[in-house]
Amino acid sequence: MKNILLFLTLFITSLSITSQIHDPVKWSTSVKKISDTEFELLVNAAIEENWHLYSQGVPEDGPIPTTFVFEKTDDFELVGDASEEEGHTVDDPVFGMKIKYFEHNASFKQRIKLNSAKNINIKGFVEFMVCDDSNCLPPTEVDLEFIIKGDKSSSVVSSVENSKKSNKSSDKSLLTIFIIAFLSGFAALLTPCVFPMIPMTVSFFTKQSKSKAAGIRNAIIYGLSIVIIYVVLGLLVSAIFGADALNALSTNVWFNIIFFLLLIIFAVSFLGAFEIVLPSSWGTKVDEQADRGGIIGIFFMALALAIVSFSCTGPIVGTLLVEAAAGGNQIGPIVGMLGFSLALAIPFALFAAFPGWLNSLPKSGGWLNTVKVVLGFLELALAFKFLSNADLVLQLHWLEREVFLSIWIAIFGVLALYLFGKIQLPHDSPLTHISVGRLSLGLITLAFTIYMIPGLWGAPLNLISAFPPAQHYSESPYGVGFSKLGGSTNGNHDDIPEGAHLMAPHNILAFNDYDLGLAYAKKVNKPVMIDFTGHACVNCRKMEQNVWAKDKILPILKNDVVLISLYVDDKRKLKPGEEMDSKLRPGKKLKYIGQKWSEFQTIKYGANAQPFYVLMDHNEDNLIDPVAYTPDVDEYYNWLKKGIANFN
Repeated sequence: MKNILLFLTLFITSLSITSQIHDPVKWSTSVKKISDTEFELLVNAAIEENWHLYSQGVPEDGPIPTTFVFEKTDDFELVGDASEEEGHTVDDPVFGMKIKYFEHNASFKQRIKLNSAKNINIKGFVEFMVCDDSNCLPPTEVDLEFIIKGDKSSSVVSSVENSKKSNKSSDKSLLTIFIIAFLSGFAALLTPCVFPMIPMTVSFFTKQSKSKAAGIRNAIIYGLSIVIIYVVLGLLVSAIFGADALNALSTNVWFNIIFFLLLIIFAVSFLGAFEIVLPSSWGTKVDEQADRGGIIGIFFMALALAIVSFSCTGPIVGTLLVEAAAGGNQIGPIVGMLGFSLALAIPFALFAAFPGWLNSLPKSGGWLNTVKVVLGFLELALAFKFLSNADLVLQLHWLEREVFLSIWIAIFGVLALYLFGKIQLPHDSPLTHISVGRLSLGLITLAFTIYMIPGLWGAPLNLISAFPPAQHYSESPYGVGFSKLGGSTNGNHDDIPEGAHLMAPHNILAFNDYDLGLAYAKKVNKPVMIDFTGHACVNCRKMEQNVWAKDKILPILKNDVVLISLYVDDKRKLKPGEEMDSKLRPGKKLKYIGQKWSEFQTIKYGANAQPFYVLMDHNEDNLIDPVAYTPDVDEYYNWLKKGIANFN
């Protein structure tokens, strides 16, 4: 009896381990009354731990966005588009774009206007895609239903179990903004517009303060005034634009073009072509107020610092505000300005409180202009990121990956020459020797420049993957100078068989048609590897870039198996006569190629996540248990070799 119980326990445990049918999102609906004729259709998504649901506003060529479709009737009309919560926006290194997603819980609202007083049953569906750290599920449709009573004084509200939304990712994002802003504030402190202001500040407070205690008090007020001025600027940006508008900035063509031009102007100014200053009357009026003394005078002294240093801090502050705001987090600009202003305020306040420390400061000199020039080069490089954003949105293919990398290689290469003293700019002092600090920064810049060069030949450049366009957005997806059919171990295919293509950038012969791929495998007597994948599958791209590309894996995929890649998110319609009834969703028809492959994977292999890899023989029997996301190269290699050995 014990043996039977042990067997049953192990059997049930093995089922729970090998089962790979994921259903991580539970949808529920409710209705909220706004007025006698207007209601809100509320949709809530409860998302399992470690999974994330993509936003409605995913850019083109990104993952599948969440989409709501409502059956139209004469009883109601939609008012605007469905709205959603803030969510989390990240720079996705695989897709090379900003992507917004939700964790734990997501709420959507669609306002409607009633045209009828009778009971209304509104039907529709939501199409969505979810991923975790190792799987992406194919696009899924879930039916939605909303019931509104004919008596407009009441509404039917479904009971919705609401998961508490975690703010961990949001907190992490804000912490990143704060740290970057703080470091940027410190960099601004070392510019020739700001650093020389420290002795002037000390002189001002030495005259103002009659005692040491008063000096410390005034210094604290001065530091707080600096923080307040910049934080108020962040508050104004958030209040004027709002979270939704801020998030839209990252993909707005005109905004990216305008900011590209502004950064070019600021960069040229930093490099010494001209100075950008605010009207002198502004500074004069502020100085007059600063002479009044007291708390008001101290505040205007802080305001004078902000105005006088604008030509150096303006480009940095502007870039910080845009980057913090474009994430869609409404308090991002506030946090950014808090970090930036603290980095400025703390040194000024400390030197104002303890003027004796002034003697320990390095004297103003040519090194300040060097800092400004370095910032100018960085602004110039960043400007092309904004131009690239506009090019990607418009799909103009003017600033493709190779062009972008060439520009960055040129910018940082010239910066390295400048730091080594080979190039001088208008405001530079004569360079008699190179300091250790300048030499170190020059070596780092040179190393970074050399690191980018292989990117022209298809290297992924993981360190800067969030900046250049994705590898597929390229003049040559295979890399500059790479021949599709060249190389001794590249699995040459002088006559590409029907239905096959060479898969970029690895030059692997692949089929997207199951029957054609299986027929070819029988012809050449090789095992079949089915790759259940998706155009918008993040982890599929990670496998292709980080595992398939390895020297011990790539020759196997090229020479020892026949690859059949089945895209579960393929939105091309099935040909007439190929449409079929869904076996998983009775009453529904499969309309798209991706739906066909998704259902095939679920029914035959009991899995619905991607990536998912199957090695099978010509009788369509598994040679080895299928595997999913396998980032360990040795583990994936052993799986391939064992499966192929079983075929042989």
